[in-house]
Amino acid sequence: MAARLRKALDQYGVEATSAVSTGPKPEVYDFYQGPLTIGLVPRQYRQARIARMQAVADFARNAGIPAVQGHCGFIPENPSDELYRETVAAIRTVAEYCRKNRRSFRCETGQETPITLVRAIRDVGLDNVGVNFDVANLIMYGKANPLDAVDVLAPYIQGVHAKDGLYPTDPRNLGAEVPIGEGKVNFPALIEKLRRIGYHNPLTIEREISGEKQRADVLKAKAYLEKLIG
Repeated sequence: MAARLRKALDQYGVEATSAVSTGPKPEVYDFYQGPLTIGLVPRQYRQARIARMQAVADFARNAGIPAVQGHCGFIPENPSDELYRETVAAIRTVAEYCRKNRRSFRCETGQETPITLVRAIRDVGLDNVGVNFDVANLIMYGKANPLDAVDVLAPYIQGVHAKDGLYPTDPRNLGAEVPIGEGKVNFPALIEKLRRIGYHNPLTIEREISGEKQRADVLKAKAYLEKLIG
């Protein structure tokens, strides 16, 4: 499959920036079950998630994809929390494996505050750990304004998910994802700020629905972003 993917990428001129690792399930994206099921934080799923990320790292190497990325979970903000230390150790295990495969590992933003993620990356202490900056997730989880988050995460931003969303108002559920330009992400200011920090990697449009509306929204977002990028 990796060889078939590499052949298709080359044939159609597609740049694969990272291989996304998810699962094994369960993964419930809300505020109650999320801390218990997402990423490397939950103890009962941690070893299976580490193994999955390592398998994705092997796939990324074989397909010539430079990075692996995934959600690490609701990383505790208290660095003295045992669960925090365990999560840092798990991220280090994954990152070390990626490093042996000459891949980087990108922690996708969302469940944790930006400064918590920076703390975890520094405590991991490896030079191949960075961030996939999902700008809408920061809003949808109520963790940060992405414009401010650039200041915190700047040295580590390796990829960007161009996505839009609304802040949560229901204490149980994330804020809604909406088409780019209809949410709270200030894309004109964001792109200018990414320019200022020297970010030159792709913006990867993400629209987490399916069907014809997904296709239409992605094409509309592409045209909108191209105007802003120039």
